[in-house]
Amino acid sequence: MKLRHKRIALIVGGLASLAVAAGLALNALDSNIALYVTPSEVVAGKSPQGKAFRIGGLVKEGSVKRQDMTVRFVVTDTVKEIPVAYTGILPDLFRDGKGAVVQGRLGSDGVFVATEVLAKHDENYMPPEAKHAIDQAQKKQ
Repeated sequence: MKLRHKRIALIVGGLASLAVAAGLALNALDSNIALYVTPSEVVAGKSPQGKAFRIGGLVKEGSVKRQDMTVRFVVTDTVKEIPVAYTGILPDLFRDGKGAVVQGRLGSDGVFVATEVLAKHDENYMPPEAKHAIDQAQKKQ
């Protein structure tokens, strides 16, 4: 083989390896990204189908019901509400009327099955996406 052919083969092999590595990295990122969706968007059918995503808003007053390790509650953006079921230990700051972001999948029965629950960490904090969603929902009213 000539030196020129060896160089071309080396360049083609390097580009192929780079393409495979980029494809694997993009696939890993795609499977780990959870889009943020408001309860109003979920009710309107704008949520990802068959993929994990996040919803956020306020925990509706009086909606928290505990049964063994499963907690059922409602997340609202003050316009629409989504029932949520979560099995596990909730954050200490999780309470009625406070901001929360939950990650999981929407079940066929319309209940959001959460795999993770995030609660605000002090009196002044609310996740920016949840704050924006609540502000937008209140402007529409």
